Amino acid sequence: MPDRQETRFMPFTALHPELGRLDSTLPGLGHGLEWGRIHKARPRVPLTCPDCSWGLHPKVSRYGGYGVRFFCHDPGRPPSCELSNESWEHHMLKLEMAGAIRAAGWFAALEVPAEDGSWRADVMASSADGSRRMAWEAQLSQITVDDIADRTDRYADEGIRVCWVHPGARPPQWISAVPAVRVRAPKERGQPWVVDDGLAGFVYRSGRWEFREETLERFVRWALEGQLVPAEVLRRYRRVYRVVDGERRRFKRDQWWTSKRSVADQGRHEVMRQRQEAERAEREEAAERRRKELEEQERVRKAEEDERRRLQREEGHRVFMEQTRRRWAQEEARREQERVEREARLARELAEREERERRDLETARVWWGRLSAQQQSELFAAVAEYAWRTSNLRVEVPEKPMMRSQYAHGVPVHVTDKRRSLYGIVRPCPGLAGACPKLAEELVLARSAQEARELADVLPRSRIVDLVLPEHEQLTMC
Repeated sequence: MPDRQETRFMPFTALHPELGRLDSTLPGLGHGLEWGRIHKARPRVPLTCPDCSWGLHPKVSRYGGYGVRFFCHDPGRPPSCELSNESWEHHMLKLEMAGAIRAAGWFAALEVPAEDGSWRADVMASSADGSRRMAWEAQLSQITVDDIADRTDRYADEGIRVCWVHPGARPPQWISAVPAVRVRAPKERGQPWVVDDGLAGFVYRSGRWEFREETLERFVRWALEGQLVPAEVLRRYRRVYRVVDGERRRFKRDQWWTSKRSVADQGRHEVMRQRQEAERAEREEAAERRRKELEEQERVRKAEEDERRRLQREEGHRVFMEQTRRRWAQEEARREQERVEREARLARELAEREERERRDLETARVWWGRLSAQQQSELFAAVAEYAWRTSNLRVEVPEKPMMRSQYAHGVPVHVTDKRRSLYGIVRPCPGLAGACPKLAEELVLARSAQEARELADVLPRSRIVDLVLPEHEQLTMC
């Protein structure tokens, strides 16, 4: 095998300053010129690349046991040169296609460019009389369907047929978008290259396409002579099956290389299929007419039955709605009566609550009215002194005591800390304490023993503190 550098810089053609285009694959380089006249000749023959005009020199590498002649770029070549960027596999496939073309009796020229530079054929096949041309393209690198279709159209614009050849293990996306085949290289020396995909025959009996395999040499000869043509696959026949690695797989192809007979068989089968479908459609149409007649009869019968049931439903609905309206009227009257009773009850409860609150407030005023302003000041001062003496806590002494109904109209006092926690309830009204469940959980501060005894009748004794203040007037129960 050639070394790594040779595989990337090896055009098969070169431009001679006097003879013009040389082809290393042709006898006499296409001009009756011996290889030794340019290979290792001194002084060196100034050869240039047809693509980038860079200097070339002849070389020979070993491939498959045979000497392969080619041209190699001098150092410093332009990286954009397409001929120098082709792989060894690309070059070898071009040699195989050129050999098959020549075996078919046609002339094969490698790396032939268009006059305007719009294309360059890997191998251009020309008939003996020069009236027919066909381009053979070895396509190894990735290419989009749009790009390869555009390049195919360029050949068609100049009346040149084309076949794209791919040597990869898998079919490319464009395999059926343009005239193309996939080939398989021989595994052993002496075996031929084989067209593995892109060639098919139509089996009339089964009405489907089947893959065909043929040697590359025969395929090229048949394609050049028009025995094989690229044919469009009708939509119905695009699915084709093939056994790959022991597994039956389904493929989709829009066109093949095939024989003219297969093209005709596909057309005849499509005509036959359309005729059968037309006959089947006619039978189905007759059956459809009969079905519609029976459906119409059934529709009339059902319509009559539906009308009878509709009348029955309407009568039943009328009776039901009449009964429903009576129930609604009765329910509405009941709800109205309940609403009036509920509003009357709420009004009574509101009046009772307001009356109770009024009596409680009056009771509280009487309870607190027993003390003069001086006695109230002494009371809260005693609360503050008690808290400091017993718990080392400072409590807020309100400037204006605020009675709270939830504490039986007692006055809550709070500790002067950040949390301002509740310390106790000062002098709640005994007559109201029984109705205040929260009061039983708090510390209750009574002014005197008499008040403490009155509160003890309704609150736990353990929560009552007697501040032992002197009494200056007679106290009674409120």
